[in-house]
Amino acid sequence: MFDDLKYDENGLIPAVIQDDENGEVLMVAYMNRDSLASTVATGKTHFWSRSRKKYWLKGESSGHTQEVRAIHTDCDKDCLLIRVKQNVAACHEGYRSCFYRRLENGAWNVIAEKIFEENDVYKT
Repeated sequence: MFDDLKYDENGLIPAVIQDDENGEVLMVAYMNRDSLASTVATGKTHFWSRSRKKYWLKGESSGHTQEVRAIHTDCDKDCLLIRVKQNVAACHEGYRSCFYRRLENGAWNVIAEKIFEENDVYKT
């Protein structure tokens, strides 16, 4: 089922995560075959972190999980669209979406309300 997808040279495929209710793009992350299989098996999103070089369950630290409603692939089968029910927020910086900045007059302006403070959620 996953072998006909087109992964990059590192075995990864980008996944656009979208709110199933309102269509808002919440985040973009990468998956490998194992994280995609775990996502399908559990109904919660799992990804591969390129920076940390490790597998992760979205919401593992924060509790802000994503419940999968549908998984789509594009015409080239080299990108996924995953529609989810987002619990609390997708962005680790405290915003519902990772796309909380918009280019306006040559500057990136915050256009969304912060939902939580990172230090309150991510204890080190």
